[in-house]
Amino acid sequence: MTGNSITSQDLSLAQIFQSFYRVPDYQREYVWGETDAKGELGEEVEQFLKDIFGEFEQATKDYAPEYFIGTIVVCAAGGAVFDLIDGQQRSTTSFLTLCALRDMIEELNQSVPPTLKGQISSSDTDWHGDTVERMRLDLQYEDASDVLVDYGSGKGKNARREGTRSIRNLANAYDTIREFLSVQFPSDANGLRRFHGYFTNKVKLIRIETPNVSRALKIFETINDRGVGLDAMDLLKNLLFMSARAEEFNKLKEVWRSLTQAIYDAREKPLRFLRYYLMATYDVDAQLREEDIYDWLIRNEKQTKHASDPIGFAQRLRDGALAYQNFTGGRTVAGQADHGIMNTRALGGSAVKQHFVLLLAGRHLPPVLFGRLTRQVEELMFVWLIAGVPTKDYERTIGQAARRLRHVKDEAAFTAFADEFIVRQKAASRQAFTSRLSSLRANELRKFRLRYLLAKLTRHFDVLAYGEAGRESLTHYLETKNDIEHILAQGADEEAQAQFGDGADDPDLIQRLGNLMLVELSVNRVIKNMSYSKKVEVYPKSQFLLARCQASPMVVGVGDKITLAVQRLDPAPTWDRAAIERRQKWFADTAIEVWGLDAPQGLAAGITPKVQ
Repeated sequence: MTGNSITSQDLSLAQIFQSFYRVPDYQREYVWGETDAKGELGEEVEQFLKDIFGEFEQATKDYAPEYFIGTIVVCAAGGAVFDLIDGQQRSTTSFLTLCALRDMIEELNQSVPPTLKGQISSSDTDWHGDTVERMRLDLQYEDASDVLVDYGSGKGKNARREGTRSIRNLANAYDTIREFLSVQFPSDANGLRRFHGYFTNKVKLIRIETPNVSRALKIFETINDRGVGLDAMDLLKNLLFMSARAEEFNKLKEVWRSLTQAIYDAREKPLRFLRYYLMATYDVDAQLREEDIYDWLIRNEKQTKHASDPIGFAQRLRDGALAYQNFTGGRTVAGQADHGIMNTRALGGSAVKQHFVLLLAGRHLPPVLFGRLTRQVEELMFVWLIAGVPTKDYERTIGQAARRLRHVKDEAAFTAFADEFIVRQKAASRQAFTSRLSSLRANELRKFRLRYLLAKLTRHFDVLAYGEAGRESLTHYLETKNDIEHILAQGADEEAQAQFGDGADDPDLIQRLGNLMLVELSVNRVIKNMSYSKKVEVYPKSQFLLARCQASPMVVGVGDKITLAVQRLDPAPTWDRAAIERRQKWFADTAIEVWGLDAPQGLAAGITPKVQ
């Protein structure tokens, strides 16, 4: 290649692996073979092999179909080595497949084709006459830690498997390849050799060779325009490196590595984080789809400054990712435990994270104001979820609020924001919220959300009676040592049914919110399916005020905090259909106070202090 020319060649894998390649240290890590949050393995490696094997099975004695796996983009790196700019995932998986084929043939005590050995490693002699034995593929980024050498040198089964994300993914990929080949060619060295012949001679790709890195990166972007083949996160990384000066590459790669590690540690999908970050930081329509992110970035450089200041943008993105990682762990930006964030996670589960847009938009707030934000966001998210507000609607509202929130600097501005957004949104959902609670049944809510609901109601009265000391967190109430008690139990004994009267065997009535109460597991085990008259003798052993006073108020003093809290309870000397209906209405009315739907204007300024 001479000058600024760009060449492309249609090559088989056998021809590809006659050359040496290195993946530069600024490239992203190997991600095929990744496990998700549930521990389930990604399907990319197995699908790669299935597709090739499907074509292999069509081969006859005289004909074998070719199979095209895509393109790679390279540029000369000096000597006989190419820098691999695009195509790492396919190239690395192909290299691991060659290693697995060699290893499995050797384990059957059969001869390995010399060509196969040469496709994995070979000697390279430079013009000085110095000869170096090297692998055909070298991963230079730090996350790989030279582990690919273990596979290339035949140590695949004993290769390192822990340490970094790429090391784990490479191990998963190698294991997947071996398992696939074992199923297709059980103890069949000839079959493995035949597959190797097809794999290296009939599997094709196009290698695009460019004169320098800048041209290679530009081709990378063109090939993957609009996210075809790669997602917006990959294209954004490429865009930043295209905009950065060569001397900035090392700095940029370090920032990017810490960014991706934070997202990985948060167990978050990179594109979801990127979308939420953009919504929190810039003027972005909440309807922005993940597949449109890259186009949005290209059109909005004036906002992001990603081209004029690529390192600065990457640093801001990394800081957002580190904050996001803390949020997923129930912590503030500074890493301090935050009850509002932890409670919102308890009520929403792992799938509800739209509120992180607000946390990201407000992460600059002083700690006191950020604490108020997280508690009020918790309340609002629960109101929305119970009121049945569609996700697309409250996500749009969150996006609008984030635009306002990121400009809030002091308490007065925060008060105005909370009045306009938190208080107004709660008021708009109040009727639907109370209506839903008035008829709610246990089987209509996810178990974790039902526990959250009862835990908040229970804690509310404990704090009124005993203060917040030792009860700052909802964690104590959500512990597994506590249980949801059905006062009229499913399968209640004959005495219990006789005492209850009409409806004792009505499953709908048993599941009503008004028939539920949070108690310790030790208490629940004792009372089981007993009659109400026997249960009320055990309830006072609970440490929760709501359970202790289930049948009759606890007498302590006159005018003290405990007595005042008890006076607000709804004791039930007997338990029947009417008692359940009354308790359910009382829960719905109490929830208005617990989740702040009765808050007047000025909430954020602390004008109406209340239990959180």
